[in-house]
Amino acid sequence: MDQYTHMGVYGLVTWEQKVLLVHKARGAYMGKWDLPGGRLEFGEQPEFALHREIEEETGLSDLQLVIHSAESNVLEWMYEGKPEELHHIGILYDVYLTSESRPSEIKREPDGEDSLGAQWFTLEEVGALSLTPFAESMIKNFDRNLF
Repeated sequence: MDQYTHMGVYGLVTWEQKVLLVHKARGAYMGKWDLPGGRLEFGEQPEFALHREIEEETGLSDLQLVIHSAESNVLEWMYEGKPEELHHIGILYDVYLTSESRPSEIKREPDGEDSLGAQWFTLEEVGALSLTPFAESMIKNFDRNLF
């Protein structure tokens, strides 16, 4: 079985007692709900990559990022009909909206890449969703006082 390592940056964005999630269009987590974020481009700083990814997937900009933790998961999945083992490493951030942010104007449509659209969810709604491991971990462990 082929083995690969993927490193990305992901952020937990909250607003009005809701969390922002992106519906995955492809990859090992296709169909699940994930934190906005993704792969770093070659030579890119992690915080710059997260700003770029959040804007591409959700339309949000003017955000404040605070590093939260780094986590990793190993999973098996089928890629082009062949089994693959993926070591997924994530640098995770708490993301704060600024006065310039427009959270009600998020992209709800597919981005043509990795996202089928973004959506705000209450914690109660999140409980019924199929989440990626990073989203599940961040939502489970975040400080409820952030709301």
